[in-house]
Amino acid sequence: MNQANDLLTVPEFAAALRVKASCVRRWIREERVTIVHVGRLVRIPNGEVTRFIAAGTRMAKAVKS
Repeated sequence: MNQANDLLTVPEFAAALRVKASCVRRWIREERVTIVHVGRLVRIPNGEVTRFIAAGTRMAKAVKS
């Protein structure tokens, strides 16, 4: 398996989460997203999509009747 295929660009990561690339860049600056530098390029491990979603997932609060 080629590990280069396991790295996403910022626009690819943004598309996977259906957000803008500028939002992902902000998360990177805030160190909320794990990145890999390939020279001057920034790549995001593919598994980071799942981790990021899991980190933001919470149980819904019960509605009082």
